[in-house]
Amino acid sequence: MFRRLPVLAGATVLLLTTACGGGDEPRPGERPAQPPDSTDPEAAAAELLAEMSLEEKVGQLFVPVLVGTTAEENADVVERYHPGGFIYFPENLETPEQVAAMSNGLQELAADSGAGVPLFLGVDEEQGLVSRLPFGARFPDAMALGATRDPGMAAELASATAEQLAAVGINLDYAPVADVNVNADNPVIGIRSFGSDPELVGEMAAAEVTAFQEGGVVAVAKHFPGHGDTDVDSHTGLPVIDKSREDWERVDLPPFQRLVEAGVDMIMTAHVLMPQLDGSQEPATLSPDLITGVLREELGYDGVVTTDALNMEGVRQTHDDGEVAVRAVLAGADQLLMPPDLDLAHSAVLAAVREGRISEARLDESVLRVLRLKLRRGLFDAAPADADAAAGVAGNAAHHDAAQRVADASVTLLRNDGGLLPLAEGASVRVLGVGAEEIGAALADLGLAVTDSADGADAVVVGTDGARGDAEQRDLVARARASGAPVVVVAQGTPYDLAALPGIDAYLAVYSSMEVSRTAAARVIAGAVSPSGRLPVDLPGTDLAFGGGLGY
Repeated sequence: MFRRLPVLAGATVLLLTTACGGGDEPRPGERPAQPPDSTDPEAAAAELLAEMSLEEKVGQLFVPVLVGTTAEENADVVERYHPGGFIYFPENLETPEQVAAMSNGLQELAADSGAGVPLFLGVDEEQGLVSRLPFGARFPDAMALGATRDPGMAAELASATAEQLAAVGINLDYAPVADVNVNADNPVIGIRSFGSDPELVGEMAAAEVTAFQEGGVVAVAKHFPGHGDTDVDSHTGLPVIDKSREDWERVDLPPFQRLVEAGVDMIMTAHVLMPQLDGSQEPATLSPDLITGVLREELGYDGVVTTDALNMEGVRQTHDDGEVAVRAVLAGADQLLMPPDLDLAHSAVLAAVREGRISEARLDESVLRVLRLKLRRGLFDAAPADADAAAGVAGNAAHHDAAQRVADASVTLLRNDGGLLPLAEGASVRVLGVGAEEIGAALADLGLAVTDSADGADAVVVGTDGARGDAEQRDLVARARASGAPVVVVAQGTPYDLAALPGIDAYLAVYSSMEVSRTAAARVIAGAVSPSGRLPVDLPGTDLAFGGGLGY
């Protein structure tokens, strides 16, 4: 965790008079030609800050969406705005070689522009449901990790992910999710959370943070002050969490408190309204009481705070996009992620500083935090990504094996009436529903006879994902039951489906629709793996609670 040294606070005032007093235009002849001499991030960041124009400092606050698949397509944005970074999405990512070349090109553009500050190149690579890379090992979702109860596996996921990202020049991952999922109807977190127990979530998230940062990749814990108790998706609306300060401190706070103490590089805000914690009627992203008051002053966090994406409707309810950017900075945010109109947002923040609404001292606080983190993670002297090495890492067999081990350890057997599972070798099985092709292929490889009809089958396996809210999936399970064959459900989303599927004979929760999770389910059904996962959440509407799970 970063701590502002007393000498730096005094030095900042002096730097403001020299850096900003002579006008806002860059001074190319005074630009450092290489990284600052000091090896202390505090002193080096101050040295860099003194050489930056006002526009360049404001630029460090912005992280826009990347355009296209080449650096050249983004050259104008780098030159005009000097952004603090970019965020990659699937449309920007093709092959390891292409991503490495694009990352290298972007860093070259940044080095040749303005103060020459390198870029955060970030991505949402949580693994599981939220994964952007089209190559490399695919691990199960966070809830599957929670079911293993093994922080070593969380660290293994983050280490492998960090290696894959760093190989293609991506130096920041918007992960892990530190939200405690206590709402079965949560439409946006769910299996992205490690579970409903604050201690478990904190332990697993801390393991990932440590592994990401040891791998040279900036870790971003999200979404403060907590998005696990919502029934509204903040991408489409503003969730309201009407819980007391006491309840929030008991459930949502502990993982973030643990990560602050562990020195997490960056924390992302949530676009949620918590009226009992903050009377401003603003989402947390725009709340000085929550970001500056609670996160900074009460928890003592002096790392980088980033907003969640500013193009989400949860933060666009009451202000225009320029005002949202200004208010986020005033609330205490250091980086503004994905403004829907970069020019409008940049102009609004720049004007707010020039007019004194955002003080230059407040701006410099954020820029110093950003620069310190870039120095601490070695961005100024990072070697270019090597395309050949990137291709090798993407196909790393050890990473794929690790993903399968995590999936195998996560499978949670919650019902097994009459000892139906494991099925005997050679048993006939009809496979239907979500993931049927992959589950069926894995069962066939394990010696079971996969049939085209339920008639005479020893069991019908039905894959589900969110059946509680999907009548077609529930109807498919009902038709399988009507066949007269025993029914095995493989739940690949949250495990809450069980309450909506009465009368089934066996129920497996794998918490993920990744191929490794479907293979793991097949291994348990066939008896090649004994189920060892334990429920990471309570199951409302059933007699099963956190920690539940059967074995063979």
